[in-house]
Amino acid sequence: MATTETPSGSVELTGSSAAYGPDNPAPLIEAPRARTARTPKSTRTNFELYGWLFMRLSGIVLVVLVIGHLLIQLVLDGGVSKISFAFVAGRWASPFWQAWDLIMLWLAMLHGANGLRTVINDYAERDNTRFWLKMLLYTATVFTVLLGTLVIFTFDPNIQ
Repeated sequence: MATTETPSGSVELTGSSAAYGPDNPAPLIEAPRARTARTPKSTRTNFELYGWLFMRLSGIVLVVLVIGHLLIQLVLDGGVSKISFAFVAGRWASPFWQAWDLIMLWLAMLHGANGLRTVINDYAERDNTRFWLKMLLYTATVFTVLLGTLVIFTFDPNIQ
């Protein structure tokens, strides 16, 4: 192991720090490029920061909503055997449960879509492939959110 002299005495260097010294300096990490007027507009926004914040905040809210949903629906109301068409009709007769399920649907879909968008950006190598995968994702997300919202608000408990 290498040792180096300091004003307070000798210090033993271990691991990767022993490889660097006056004759072999550590590699220089360049600073990120500064934004200029010539920077493309698509990279001048804070969209990724907002997406990152949304993932953290929506994740916290979703944990509360989902655990609350499971506790109330499955533990306090008698379990899975009680869930039927009449049970759902009774729940969705209340605006509170409609709002609860609507918020859970929207947050879950947007949270999942944002996560999958990040995966697509990371792993799709070609621009064309990335574009079409994201268009498919956005279409599926909008379709599911709209259909789920429609079902929640137009649910008719009197269907025969």
